Amino acid sequence: IGVSNFLQDDLENLLVDCEIKPMVNQVLLHIGNTPSKLIDFCKKNNILVQAHSPIAHGKAMNNKQIKQMASKYDVSIPQLCIRYVIQLGALPIPKTSNPDHMKSNANVDFEISSEDMLALTNIKPLGYGLLKVFPVYSGK
Repeated sequence: IGVSNFLQDDLENLLVDCEIKPMVNQVLLHIGNTPSKLIDFCKKNNILVQAHSPIAHGKAMNNKQIKQMASKYDVSIPQLCIRYVIQLGALPIPKTSNPDHMKSNANVDFEISSEDMLALTNIKPLGYGLLKVFPVYSGK
């Protein structure tokens, strides 16, 4: 059983009365949008955080800081983004129909240093352009 885009308040309300608690909470999670308190709450309650759009709907591809960090580790931007989510203890679900990208996305056997994880966590929100009218993208 899973939920999608549930905030901590939503989960707390659900956990009070549910017979079977959710095992997964699929949320928007990527560099520039890291809901740390929600991730911690889910971990404490044994709820897996599943990150949809770990590459920020492609917005990460245009971010200079992310590009520099990927170069530092000699990986692609998507690989860095996916590894970031994994190191947060979440499960990334990147979207691609390109077989080469699928293969590359799975090659994340490197580790981001704790200093660089902190730097990535503190990158300002990447913005979603016209999509920001939707609550999940606007932080509402």
